[in-house]
Amino acid sequence: MGDEGLTNTPEGVGRGQVGHVPVLLKEAIDFLALKRGGTVIDATEGLAGHSLEIAKRLGGPGHLIGLDKDPAALEIARKKLVFPEEGEDAPEITLIHTSFAELGQRFLSPIADGLLADIGVSSLQFDDAARGFSFQADGPLDMRMNTQSGQTAEQVVNQVDEVTLANLIYEFGEERRSRRIARAIVRSRPIRTTAQLAEIVSAAARSMKHERIHPATLTFQALRIFVNRELDDLKDLLQAAPQVLKPGGRLVVISFHSLEDRIVKDSLREGVKQGHYKLLTKKPVTPSEEEIDRNPRARSAKLRAAERV
Repeated sequence: MGDEGLTNTPEGVGRGQVGHVPVLLKEAIDFLALKRGGTVIDATEGLAGHSLEIAKRLGGPGHLIGLDKDPAALEIARKKLVFPEEGEDAPEITLIHTSFAELGQRFLSPIADGLLADIGVSSLQFDDAARGFSFQADGPLDMRMNTQSGQTAEQVVNQVDEVTLANLIYEFGEERRSRRIARAIVRSRPIRTTAQLAEIVSAAARSMKHERIHPATLTFQALRIFVNRELDDLKDLLQAAPQVLKPGGRLVVISFHSLEDRIVKDSLREGVKQGHYKLLTKKPVTPSEEEIDRNPRARSAKLRAAERV
């Protein structure tokens, strides 16, 4: 996962206008309530957009721990998170190649004053045709955030049976035309590229007049979520968060579509009932019109925050 969360807005919105831009940066920093010398976990390191600002505020006594399942993103983040060797001005930085689903296994006791998770796909992944996340440019059907392991989207569309395929497109894409799309995919096998898949889906689910997005957008979203276990990983992260946060520590989660936001909202409410949290956001915080003008991909972002009791 990344620190921009750019791909959950409709494909084609603002395309070519925005590169690496962290979403809701000021709001995330404010809710984390950072203090010099603290320890913060950025569970979605991405290209270090949020982490760079966090590290500056932690200072020399502080510790920034960044997690990401994408090794390419971590290498870029490592180069960005370089500070002058001036003692206390340079925080300790630890970057770990792992999914945030492993948070509970990595950290068995409360160590963090802040935990940030930006649940989206980074511009590095989305804008590289070779990664297969987008149909804006033709590329192989991969969609894996961790390119070193796991099932590809190509394997899913060519090997999964029609009923299962329709169900996952409906569940993870909230696509009402999922059966028609799955039928068209199965009939068109083998499918190798993003352009080929987009063409098949578009023919099966033509745009309606009221739709603002490309007809293949929800199917691509569904495949990406399925391939990367995004919703299951998010649930694992949220379950582990109370274990990792110190009393008074802050949890900040930025999500980009209704499936994610619903999971975050329900988890935080349950955490309040169990005495783990005090809610800091009764309603999700969304980007200002000014931020949306600067970065149209931020349009669907929602931030929720809580404090460990």
